[in-house]
Amino acid sequence: MTKQKRIKVGNRFIGPGEPVFIIGEIGINHNGSLEVAKKLIDGAAFAGCDAVKFQKRTPERCVPEDQWYLERDTPWGRMTYIEYRHKVEFSAEEYAEIDRHCRDRGIEWFASCWDEEAVDFIEQFNPVLYKAASASLTDLSLLKAKKATGKPLMISSGMSTMDQIEGAIATIGSEDLMIAHSTSAYPCNVEELNLKMIHTLQAKYPEAVIGYSGHEVGLATTLAAVTMGAAFVERHITLDRSMWGSDQAASVEIMGMHRLVRDIRSIEKAMGDGVKRVYDSEKGALKKLRRVNDLNKSNERVNS
Repeated sequence: MTKQKRIKVGNRFIGPGEPVFIIGEIGINHNGSLEVAKKLIDGAAFAGCDAVKFQKRTPERCVPEDQWYLERDTPWGRMTYIEYRHKVEFSAEEYAEIDRHCRDRGIEWFASCWDEEAVDFIEQFNPVLYKAASASLTDLSLLKAKKATGKPLMISSGMSTMDQIEGAIATIGSEDLMIAHSTSAYPCNVEELNLKMIHTLQAKYPEAVIGYSGHEVGLATTLAAVTMGAAFVERHITLDRSMWGSDQAASVEIMGMHRLVRDIRSIEKAMGDGVKRVYDSEKGALKKLRRVNDLNKSNERVNS
């Protein structure tokens, strides 16, 4: 397999030979509460995540106008959809507090921006990278806006064909590009995770860094993605999977994220370098248990 390259994100590199970059996807699991967002940041930092990720939308740009005044039940009562979308968006002052809180906790943060105005908004905080959500993969003008910032760009490939992935990369190029294999079902059935796509993307785009964004229940398949070479992983993080919100059920609670990070770091240590050696820890058993048959000496005794 062609060797993948590394890219620099903030003060570190992501790619072969580097620790897996682990992202706790907060998204909108904060439900518009700055207090909940801070608790999620604290939880991700405790778990050992390298970064947290938010979502940023300009509601009037992202919600079709014919849906603005459709009413829905929310934790704040019944309201129109456009009111709800504004309710879960943070202001510049709130993002400034998020930025300070992440710096205090020693964890990076960035965002999936769903429109060009949102890119301009987030850029004032100088994030280490941007992400294009799976739904945005065919929004070529938005991809160009993110690429124009000069920051590394992560694209997610859920709900997309190979032709659409190829079209996006043909538009933005593969320099400083992170490609996340993903399936956009919340939660996703294990039969539809298709983890071998990690190898497909590695072979097709050796100049990019390939990772995994998972929406399944449980941790085992995300760990499998790491053993298959995912250089970064992203999982939604929540305080409680029973909380209100469309992404909560496919999210990982704080202690689950702690276990995920712990097990990823154990896998990294266990992978080794592929060079066979006898370790000092084996030598006691070697001396006690190893039986050696010297066939040459046995043949000499037989022939004599």
